[in-house]
Amino acid sequence: MRSLAARLLRLVAVLFAVTFASFCLVSLLPGDIVTSVLGPNVSEADREAARQELNLDDPLPVRYARWVADAVQGDLGVSYRTGQPVTEALSQRIGVTVQLVLMSQFIALLLAVPMAIFGALKPGSWLDRALSGLQLAMLATPGYLVALTLMATFAVKLGWFDTTGFVHFSDDPLASMKSLLLPAIALALEQVALYSRVLRTDLVATFDQDFIWYARAKGNSTRRIVVRHALRPSSIGVITLTGISMGRMIGGTVLVETIFALPGLGRFIIDAINNRDFMALQGAVVVVTVGFVVVNFFVDILHGIIDPRIKVEVAR
Repeated sequence: MRSLAARLLRLVAVLFAVTFASFCLVSLLPGDIVTSVLGPNVSEADREAARQELNLDDPLPVRYARWVADAVQGDLGVSYRTGQPVTEALSQRIGVTVQLVLMSQFIALLLAVPMAIFGALKPGSWLDRALSGLQLAMLATPGYLVALTLMATFAVKLGWFDTTGFVHFSDDPLASMKSLLLPAIALALEQVALYSRVLRTDLVATFDQDFIWYARAKGNSTRRIVVRHALRPSSIGVITLTGISMGRMIGGTVLVETIFALPGLGRFIIDAINNRDFMALQGAVVVVTVGFVVVNFFVDILHGIIDPRIKVEVAR
């Protein structure tokens, strides 16, 4: 309980630090914010009214404190371009990105875990070398190139998928997953290589532990040893990497969402940058950074569930 309280305090401190840094970066963008919002051909009275509404004459710490007070109540401001509340706009788009990220992580782990196990069971074999070469090819191939290839092959040439568009999960779950399958695969392939290489390395080290030799001496099958004894203690590294990747991908799906015309958070950020939508960009950046921190907080807790020794070390 004490360790959980300490982690929560660290989480709050990190959230304040990250949101303040993000607020500062967005606030310090080059150019005049009022001109970007209203355009160059506006009266001085309108410019002054906009400055007062955006609190641009106040010191940065005061503006941040006022923004945080509104943000904790769910108010991230209103977009000057569309007149839509930023919270409402983000709520309409973040679900698409979260679903895309979850699908890509599921696909990545579904492929990476068997590849890591097969490579670790016989390190240095022809299968291990072949899998290693395939992983290097995945790492070397840019995600946008994979996305364009998948679209050209399966959507344009074969016609198995729509080239663009998205179906909400609440409207039709199967159609929703189908509309995200190609972009999810494009995001997943690079993660497959990373996860499988990390997990393979940890499994090779685990297979050489005394408790694995003891399990083999008792006559346990290879499948039972892998599933019941080796996989759990070897998964700490890949779980950490998964948490980091998920947090990073929440705002890193820009290219894939643009290629497949998905109404997600990444595309929302690009539109906000292109339109110089100050309030929308600020809200989106903070949501992405908070999502990254929160995901890694839960990964930290999951470490203690998987390996109880981590709880003991934290308690000490």
